[in-house]
Amino acid sequence: MNDIRPLMAIVCANSLTVMGLKQLLQGVMPSMEIETYASVEALRDNQPDRFFHFFVDISAFLTDRQFFTDRQRRTIVLTTSPDHSAQLAGFHCLCVNVDEKDMVRSLLMLMRQGHRGRPMPPTRSRNVLSAREVEVLALVAQGLLNKEIADRLNISLTTVITHRKNIVEKLGLRSVSALTIHAVMNGYVDLDKI
Repeated sequence: MNDIRPLMAIVCANSLTVMGLKQLLQGVMPSMEIETYASVEALRDNQPDRFFHFFVDISAFLTDRQFFTDRQRRTIVLTTSPDHSAQLAGFHCLCVNVDEKDMVRSLLMLMRQGHRGRPMPPTRSRNVLSAREVEVLALVAQGLLNKEIADRLNISLTTVITHRKNIVEKLGLRSVSALTIHAVMNGYVDLDKI
């Protein structure tokens, strides 16, 4: 049996944008392989039709709009403004000039739209965390601070910190963004609550 993992491409000359987006995408869709390209020409030279999605910087998109129009359903345009003018009508857009929480939320929304009401695939085993750790994780994903989590769950601040440490160790996820993605992908918290 062939273990073929779907491919995604990031087409962007800004290496910081590429590195950050790649890390977030790997958290949202860990079963995907991600290749990066600094230009559309480099993408064209590497069998572009094998990719499931293209995350393409607005300038690369405008340089070769027809290429992406022919692949419109697979193209997500990276913009620097939340205002996606009429020139991008029909394309999914992702604003890269937002804070990390909003970026994660936007990626999860794109993922949910792609699954059209079906449950999103879990990122890891659902039985790794205890029931209390799941509660703490859900509240972390909703943006609560340790003190707020302690008050909400009627536990000490030290206990919350211990639960968070255990969650990080069990899941191998260090950032709040990665924990939020895990919580949403596994149904611990609804996307509308983050």
